[in-house]
Amino acid sequence: MSLSIPMAAIFGCAGPELQADEASFFQDCNPLGFILFSRNCVSPMQIRQLTHDLRSTVGRYDTPILIDQEGGRVQRLPVPPWREVAAPAQFENLGEEDSITAVEMNARLIAMDLFEIGIDVNCVPCLDVYDQRGHAIIGDRAYSGNPKTVTKLGRAAANGLLAGGVLPVMKHLPGHGRANGDSHFMLPIVEASRSELTHRDFLPFAALADLPLGMTAHILFTDLDPEFPCTLSNKIISQIIRNQIGFSGLLLTDDISMHALGGNVGELANQSLAAGCDVILHCNGQIGEMREVAEHCPPLSQTGQQRWNSAIAYNCKPRLESRIQLLAELRQFF
Repeated sequence: MSLSIPMAAIFGCAGPELQADEASFFQDCNPLGFILFSRNCVSPMQIRQLTHDLRSTVGRYDTPILIDQEGGRVQRLPVPPWREVAAPAQFENLGEEDSITAVEMNARLIAMDLFEIGIDVNCVPCLDVYDQRGHAIIGDRAYSGNPKTVTKLGRAAANGLLAGGVLPVMKHLPGHGRANGDSHFMLPIVEASRSELTHRDFLPFAALADLPLGMTAHILFTDLDPEFPCTLSNKIISQIIRNQIGFSGLLLTDDISMHALGGNVGELANQSLAAGCDVILHCNGQIGEMREVAEHCPPLSQTGQQRWNSAIAYNCKPRLESRIQLLAELRQFF
């Protein structure tokens, strides 16, 4: 087992099998963890092998492996062999009590799927409050346009994942629902006042601030920091995310290879950490860019190590449950 402090970075890889140059790079730089996308996911046996190989490069059994298995448009595991997962927005129409039950049940089933193939972190729940004026990049990925409903269903999703031995990541701090663009391709701008954001967008994040992992939004909030987008803004991270919202867990950037931030990914990594993020997330699997990030990325800070250790302690062994029974119960709602 590696005894060195891991690098404050989580990387993707290019395909369904770990390549020799990737393995050598990961062994040398020792990232905190890895993230998988559709390009990496073919079959249960293949993913089990990939997650094993990734962990072997760094020699840590507790190396986190992440995925975005939200349901709906954001589902990395192929259908079939996995089931088609409902989009988050589909649950609200079930009514308050049934929607909470169904969301938690759905998340427990997702956790079963992930845990069996070596994935132990899911970038869910999306706590962004839907806004019809916002860009469709969120859309049905949001549980609701009502912050109270987002809070209740987000908590249910987190509870379901944790019951299955998978850590949740709440996103996108401090709220992506009002964004006027897709941060994969451009920098969205939100001009709402701090008061408006406080009384709507921030509410679900504040209510779930006890969760161990969170992810920033690549958005420029003009009333919070007119110069820097959230991921690069010490003002937003320190004053809003840490202080006002009260999140004390491990803070990941959203993918810094997205086009919202622009510029050299190595420099962006440096700026993100300086702004107060704990861990850089780089997802596209391009090894040249990963080398740039690694050149600018230090080991996980002492505070980051404490936050990650707290996250590990937050998780528990999966509850023993019947997949067939859970599926049958969930299908009663749809």
